[in-house]
Amino acid sequence: MLTKRLIACFDIIAGRVTKAVQFNDNIDVAPAEDLAKAMYNADIDELIFYDITASSEKREIDIEAVKKVAKCVFIPFTVGGGIKNLTDMYETLKAGAEKISVDSMAVRNPEIIAEGAKEFGSQCIVLSTQVKKTGQTASGYEVFVDGAKLATGLDAIEWLKRGQSLGAGEICLNSIDNDGTLSGYDLELMKMADDALSVPLIASGGAGIPEHLRDLFLQTQAGAAIISSMLYSPRLAKNYTVADLKDYLMQNNVSIRPIN
Repeated sequence: MLTKRLIACFDIIAGRVTKAVQFNDNIDVAPAEDLAKAMYNADIDELIFYDITASSEKREIDIEAVKKVAKCVFIPFTVGGGIKNLTDMYETLKAGAEKISVDSMAVRNPEIIAEGAKEFGSQCIVLSTQVKKTGQTASGYEVFVDGAKLATGLDAIEWLKRGQSLGAGEICLNSIDNDGTLSGYDLELMKMADDALSVPLIASGGAGIPEHLRDLFLQTQAGAAIISSMLYSPRLAKNYTVADLKDYLMQNNVSIRPIN
Protein backbone atom coordinates (compact mmCIF):
# COMPACT_ATOMS: atom_id res chain seq x y z
CA MET A 1 0.00 0.00 0.00
CA LEU A 2 1.41 3.39 -1.02
CA THR A 3 1.97 5.92 1.75
CA LYS A 4 -0.45 8.84 1.50
CA ARG A 5 0.71 12.43 1.90
CA LEU A 6 -0.73 15.42 3.73
CA ILE A 7 0.01 18.77 2.10
CA ALA A 8 -0.31 22.34 3.34
CA CYS A 9 -1.16 24.76 0.55
CA PHE A 10 -0.28 28.43 0.96
CA ASP A 11 -2.39 30.93 -1.01
CA ILE A 12 -0.01 33.88 -1.02
CA ILE A 13 -0.83 37.57 -1.32
CA ALA A 14 2.04 40.02 -0.77
CA GLY A 15 4.14 37.43 1.06
CA ARG A 16 1.36 36.41 3.46
CA VAL A 17 -0.76 33.27 3.65
CA THR A 18 -4.49 33.82 3.18
CA LYS A 19 -7.57 31.60 3.31
CA ALA A 20 -10.69 31.98 1.17
CA VAL A 21 -14.00 30.27 0.48
CA GLN A 22 -14.50 29.38 -3.19
CA PHE A 23 -11.70 31.84 -4.08
CA ASN A 24 -13.47 34.83 -2.48
CA ASP A 25 -13.09 36.89 0.70
CA ASN A 26 -9.49 36.03 1.50
CA ILE A 27 -8.68 36.32 5.20
CA ASP A 28 -5.11 37.07 6.26
CA VAL A 29 -3.48 34.25 8.28
CA ALA A 30 0.24 34.82 8.79
CA PRO A 31 3.57 35.68 7.13
CA ALA A 32 4.42 32.84 4.77
CA GLU A 33 7.81 32.08 6.30
CA ASP A 34 6.39 31.92 9.85
CA LEU A 35 3.65 29.49 8.89
CA ALA A 36 6.10 27.45 6.81
CA LYS A 37 8.31 26.96 9.89
CA ALA A 38 5.30 25.92 11.95
CA MET A 39 4.10 23.42 9.34
CA TYR A 40 7.56 21.94 8.89
CA ASN A 41 7.99 21.54 12.65
CA ALA A 42 4.56 19.90 12.80
CA ASP A 43 5.72 17.20 10.34
CA ILE A 44 3.61 18.13 7.33
CA ASP A 45 4.67 15.95 4.39
CA GLU A 46 4.80 18.60 1.67
CA LEU A 47 4.16 22.27 1.03
CA ILE A 48 2.59 23.97 -1.99
CA PHE A 49 2.97 27.74 -2.50
CA TYR A 50 0.66 29.59 -4.90
CA ASP A 51 1.14 33.28 -5.69
CA ILE A 52 -2.60 33.48 -6.31
CA THR A 53 -2.79 36.94 -7.89
CA ALA A 54 0.25 36.71 -10.18
CA SER A 55 -1.66 35.39 -13.22
CA SER A 56 -4.66 37.70 -12.92
CA GLU A 57 -2.34 40.68 -12.34
CA LYS A 58 -0.13 39.52 -15.25
CA ARG A 59 3.08 39.79 -13.25
CA GLU A 60 5.98 37.56 -12.32
CA ILE A 61 5.89 35.35 -9.24
CA ASP A 62 6.98 36.87 -5.90
CA ILE A 63 10.40 35.22 -5.96
CA GLU A 64 11.53 36.82 -2.69
CA ALA A 65 8.62 35.20 -0.85
CA VAL A 66 9.57 31.85 -2.42
CA LYS A 67 13.14 32.23 -1.14
CA LYS A 68 11.99 33.07 2.38
CA VAL A 69 9.76 29.99 2.58
CA ALA A 70 12.34 27.69 0.97
CA LYS A 71 14.83 28.53 3.73
CA CYS A 72 12.36 27.31 6.35
CA VAL A 73 11.41 23.87 5.02
CA PHE A 74 13.28 20.69 4.12
CA ILE A 75 10.40 18.75 2.57
CA PRO A 76 9.09 18.66 -1.01
CA PHE A 77 8.17 22.23 -1.93
CA THR A 78 6.01 23.04 -4.97
CA VAL A 79 5.62 26.60 -6.26
CA GLY A 80 3.21 28.13 -8.77
CA GLY A 81 1.69 31.40 -9.88
CA GLY A 82 2.77 33.64 -12.74
CA ILE A 83 5.18 31.09 -14.23
CA LYS A 84 5.14 31.69 -17.99
CA ASN A 85 8.24 30.03 -19.45
CA LEU A 86 11.37 27.96 -18.80
CA THR A 87 13.25 30.99 -17.47
CA ASP A 88 10.58 31.53 -14.81
CA MET A 89 10.75 27.83 -13.94
CA TYR A 90 14.52 27.94 -13.63
CA GLU A 91 14.45 31.04 -11.40
CA THR A 92 11.80 29.47 -9.17
CA LEU A 93 13.78 26.25 -8.80
CA LYS A 94 16.93 28.27 -8.10
CA ALA A 95 14.98 30.09 -5.37
CA GLY A 96 14.42 26.78 -3.57
CA ALA A 97 11.39 25.07 -5.11
CA GLU A 98 11.62 21.36 -5.89
CA LYS A 99 8.58 21.25 -8.16
CA ILE A 100 6.86 23.75 -10.44
CA SER A 101 3.08 24.12 -10.63
CA VAL A 102 1.45 25.45 -13.80
CA ASP A 103 -2.24 26.32 -14.02
CA SER A 104 -3.68 29.25 -16.00
CA MET A 105 -0.61 29.58 -18.19
CA ALA A 106 -0.74 25.88 -19.07
CA VAL A 107 -4.31 26.29 -20.35
CA ARG A 108 -3.22 29.20 -22.53
CA ASN A 109 0.00 27.50 -23.65
CA PRO A 110 -0.13 23.72 -23.06
CA GLU A 111 3.35 23.26 -24.49
CA ILE A 112 4.79 24.80 -21.32
CA ILE A 113 4.08 21.43 -19.68
CA ALA A 114 6.07 19.53 -22.30
CA GLU A 115 8.88 22.08 -22.29
CA GLY A 116 9.18 21.96 -18.50
CA ALA A 117 9.09 18.17 -18.41
CA LYS A 118 11.79 17.94 -21.08
CA GLU A 119 14.04 20.48 -19.37
CA PHE A 120 13.61 19.50 -15.72
CA GLY A 121 11.93 16.07 -15.76
CA SER A 122 8.26 15.10 -15.42
CA GLN A 123 8.67 14.62 -11.67
CA CYS A 124 9.27 18.37 -11.45
CA ILE A 125 6.07 19.47 -13.22
CA VAL A 126 2.71 19.61 -11.42
CA LEU A 127 -0.43 20.50 -13.36
CA SER A 128 -2.74 22.36 -10.98
CA THR A 129 -6.33 22.73 -12.15
CA GLN A 130 -9.33 24.58 -10.74
CA VAL A 131 -12.64 23.01 -11.81
CA LYS A 132 -16.33 23.64 -11.25
CA LYS A 133 -19.38 21.49 -11.82
CA THR A 134 -21.15 23.50 -14.53
CA GLY A 135 -22.79 20.77 -16.60
CA GLN A 136 -21.37 22.43 -19.69
CA THR A 137 -18.88 19.66 -20.60
CA ALA A 138 -18.96 15.91 -21.16
CA SER A 139 -17.80 15.13 -17.61
CA GLY A 140 -19.94 17.88 -16.13
CA TYR A 141 -16.85 19.64 -14.79
CA GLU A 142 -15.25 22.68 -16.43
CA VAL A 143 -11.76 24.17 -16.07
CA PHE A 144 -11.47 27.74 -14.76
CA VAL A 145 -8.41 30.02 -14.80
CA ASP A 146 -7.21 33.35 -13.38
CA GLY A 147 -8.00 32.58 -9.76
CA ALA A 148 -11.06 30.51 -10.71
CA LYS A 149 -12.73 33.59 -12.20
CA LEU A 150 -12.72 32.75 -15.92
CA ALA A 151 -14.50 29.74 -17.46
CA THR A 152 -12.58 28.11 -20.31
CA GLY A 153 -15.09 25.68 -21.80
CA LEU A 154 -12.51 22.90 -21.32
CA ASP A 155 -13.70 19.56 -19.98
CA ALA A 156 -11.83 18.98 -16.72
CA ILE A 157 -11.11 15.28 -17.21
CA GLU A 158 -10.01 15.68 -20.83
CA TRP A 159 -7.71 18.51 -19.78
CA LEU A 160 -6.11 16.40 -17.05
CA LYS A 161 -5.52 13.57 -19.52
CA ARG A 162 -3.91 16.00 -21.96
CA GLY A 163 -1.69 17.44 -19.24
CA GLN A 164 -0.55 13.95 -18.32
CA SER A 165 0.22 13.11 -21.95
CA LEU A 166 2.25 16.32 -22.28
CA GLY A 167 4.47 15.26 -19.38
CA ALA A 168 2.98 16.45 -16.10
CA GLY A 169 4.26 14.10 -13.42
CA GLU A 170 1.56 14.95 -10.90
CA ILE A 171 -1.93 16.48 -10.95
CA CYS A 172 -3.35 18.79 -8.27
CA LEU A 173 -7.12 18.90 -8.73
CA ASN A 174 -9.15 21.49 -6.84
CA SER A 175 -12.93 21.67 -6.62
CA ILE A 176 -14.00 25.31 -6.73
CA ASP A 177 -17.44 24.34 -5.42
CA ASN A 178 -15.96 22.71 -2.31
CA ASP A 179 -12.94 24.98 -1.83
CA GLY A 180 -12.77 26.32 1.72
CA THR A 181 -16.28 25.10 2.58
CA LEU A 182 -15.12 22.42 5.07
CA SER A 183 -17.83 20.14 3.62
CA GLY A 184 -15.56 17.38 2.30
CA TYR A 185 -13.83 16.56 -0.98
CA ASP A 186 -15.79 16.11 -4.20
CA LEU A 187 -15.35 12.33 -4.28
CA GLU A 188 -17.24 12.02 -7.58
CA LEU A 189 -14.71 14.33 -9.23
CA MET A 190 -11.72 12.60 -7.65
CA LYS A 191 -12.95 9.15 -8.72
CA MET A 192 -13.36 10.36 -12.30
CA ALA A 193 -9.81 11.71 -12.24
CA ASP A 194 -8.57 8.42 -10.74
CA ASP A 195 -9.99 6.46 -13.63
CA ALA A 196 -8.46 8.78 -16.23
CA LEU A 197 -4.94 9.19 -14.83
CA SER A 198 -1.88 7.07 -14.14
CA VAL A 199 0.21 9.81 -12.46
CA PRO A 200 -0.24 10.72 -8.76
CA LEU A 201 -3.31 12.79 -7.88
CA ILE A 202 -3.45 15.48 -5.18
CA ALA A 203 -7.02 16.14 -4.03
CA SER A 204 -7.91 19.68 -3.01
CA GLY A 205 -10.98 21.55 -1.86
CA GLY A 206 -13.28 20.90 1.07
CA ALA A 207 -11.48 19.09 3.89
CA GLY A 208 -12.94 20.07 7.25
CA ILE A 209 -12.83 17.02 9.55
CA PRO A 210 -10.60 13.91 9.72
CA GLU A 211 -13.38 11.73 8.28
CA HIS A 212 -13.09 13.62 5.00
CA LEU A 213 -9.49 12.45 4.68
CA ARG A 214 -10.42 8.90 5.57
CA ASP A 215 -13.16 8.82 2.94
CA LEU A 216 -10.88 10.29 0.29
CA PHE A 217 -8.06 7.82 0.84
CA LEU A 218 -10.24 4.74 1.28
CA GLN A 219 -12.65 5.48 -1.57
CA THR A 220 -10.25 6.87 -4.19
CA GLN A 221 -6.67 6.34 -5.31
CA ALA A 222 -5.59 9.90 -4.53
CA GLY A 223 -2.01 9.89 -3.34
CA ALA A 224 -2.17 13.13 -1.37
CA ALA A 225 -4.60 15.59 0.14
CA ILE A 226 -4.44 19.33 0.70
CA ILE A 227 -5.63 20.10 4.23
CA SER A 228 -4.94 23.82 4.65
CA SER A 229 -8.24 24.91 6.21
CA MET A 230 -8.08 22.14 8.79
CA LEU A 231 -4.68 23.33 9.96
CA TYR A 232 -4.97 27.11 10.09
CA SER A 233 -8.26 28.49 8.82
CA PRO A 234 -9.57 31.35 11.00
CA ARG A 235 -13.07 30.13 10.12
CA LEU A 236 -12.66 26.88 12.07
CA ALA A 237 -13.52 26.96 15.78
CA LYS A 238 -10.87 24.27 16.31
CA ASN A 239 -7.86 23.70 14.10
CA TYR A 240 -6.31 20.24 13.92
CA THR A 241 -2.64 19.38 14.25
CA VAL A 242 -0.81 17.25 11.70
CA ALA A 243 -0.34 14.69 14.49
CA ASP A 244 -4.10 14.61 15.14
CA LEU A 245 -4.79 13.81 11.51
CA LYS A 246 -2.04 11.24 11.06
CA ASP A 247 -3.03 9.41 14.23
CA TYR A 248 -6.64 9.27 13.07
CA LEU A 249 -5.69 8.01 9.61
CA MET A 250 -3.42 5.29 10.97
CA GLN A 251 -6.22 4.14 13.27
CA ASN A 252 -8.44 3.87 10.19
CA ASN A 253 -6.04 1.74 8.14
CA VAL A 254 -4.66 4.52 5.94
CA SER A 255 -0.93 4.23 5.26
CA ILE A 256 0.62 7.56 6.24
CA ARG A 257 4.12 8.70 7.18
CA PRO A 258 4.26 8.77 11.02
CA ILE A 259 5.24 11.81 13.04
CA ASN A 260 8.99 11.91 13.67
